[in-house]
Amino acid sequence: MIHSSILLQHIYCLMTDSDRPTRTDVDLLIEGNKVKAIGPTGTIRPVEPCRIIDCSHHVVIPGFVNTHHHFYQTLTRNLPAVQDAELFDWLRYLYNIWKHLDEEAVYVSSMLAMAELLKTGCTCTTDHHYLYPSGFTSDLMGCQFEAADRVGMRFSPTRGSMSLSQKDGGLPPDSVVQTADQILADSERVIHTYHDPDGMAMHKIVLAPCSPFSVTKELMKESAALARRHGVRLHTHLAETRDENQFCIEMYKKRPLALMEECDLIGEDVFYAHGIHFNDDELRLLAESQTHIAHCPSSNMRLGSGICRVSEMLRMGINVGIAVDGSASNDSSDMLQELRTTLLLQRVQQGANAITARQVFKMATHNGAKLLNFSKVGILQEGWAADIAIFDMNHIGYAGAQSDPIASLIFCGYDHQASYTIVNGNIVVDNKRLVGINEESLALIACRSSDRLLAKAR
Repeated sequence: MIHSSILLQHIYCLMTDSDRPTRTDVDLLIEGNKVKAIGPTGTIRPVEPCRIIDCSHHVVIPGFVNTHHHFYQTLTRNLPAVQDAELFDWLRYLYNIWKHLDEEAVYVSSMLAMAELLKTGCTCTTDHHYLYPSGFTSDLMGCQFEAADRVGMRFSPTRGSMSLSQKDGGLPPDSVVQTADQILADSERVIHTYHDPDGMAMHKIVLAPCSPFSVTKELMKESAALARRHGVRLHTHLAETRDENQFCIEMYKKRPLALMEECDLIGEDVFYAHGIHFNDDELRLLAESQTHIAHCPSSNMRLGSGICRVSEMLRMGINVGIAVDGSASNDSSDMLQELRTTLLLQRVQQGANAITARQVFKMATHNGAKLLNFSKVGILQEGWAADIAIFDMNHIGYAGAQSDPIASLIFCGYDHQASYTIVNGNIVVDNKRLVGINEESLALIACRSSDRLLAKAR
């Protein structure tokens, strides 16, 4: 049966917005792809036919927004050779595996990453695919959008790029980079083909030169100009490691952020992944320019890159979102775990009051939506997107923690799976199972695809 509406009934604890008080014993009605009404239980009359979900033991919150990822890396997780490597050595090893990526690997890895995200309460994501192996002739971003539509995810991927190979003094091998002309032509194509500027779009496009050590300065400038002609966001890795800072000083005679300023790749339409090694003056420039940061705590810990100054950034008014990053440097797409890690990592360095659970929830919802330019996503209110994560509190992982049910999601629990995930008004995770996707088959196919990719690199 097709339901014209969904009623979340008898909600135990509802967080509509991290800046507002929670509500109890309320109903939330979804009609079409939007929140239609929120009110005391029993006061809302839905249009029939209606799917009714009893939420009397559940926390209901806005769906999470993941602000940086590399889907294809789900096929190369946990490789022994790079379990203990730092970023540059990690990349040099993995490039020689990733250069064998094909259409099947891109599609399957995208499905796998988004499946994990959806099952842990994430409803909107980006992806930074910057690696285009020679011989790959399919529509790579088309493969990703097909996967997103299949699992039902709101998706704003980046058309990433690398043009500075080893022969030019960069890090990647020659076989995975493209010329500037190829990159700019395809960037324009995917904007025309897939980008929807609407504030509640299911498809958006971002342009994303990969990093200062894999893209020429000229391509950075041209990508920024192209993005602004078409009104799309810009993204790159920046200030992730000390090695990157040193590379920029040696090659360009300036630090990474000064290089971005020279390339006009800074401003309210730009977000950087990581942003660990900024000095005080650079933080002030980020605040003044309204540039956003995608914080990747697990990846930063996994690679030993350092600790981003998130609590300071938030105090300065810098918009910071949360990201799981590539699944070979995390090695998971568990979005709820990333919230917990965000909170704990700041407190390790800055003290127990460095950041609150509510601040972390705001980073993972409204801040992330703002970063990706979704104007009606990340808050649950009438007329806004029905992107919702619903977690069951009625089990031992949350017992004794109900003085603050919302915060218990971060401080407590061992099962990070959402009971229900709703995207654009559609239930895509139902009773902890993906809708329309055989999870066991997906896992098996992904393992086979991973084995095939690794075999090619031997």
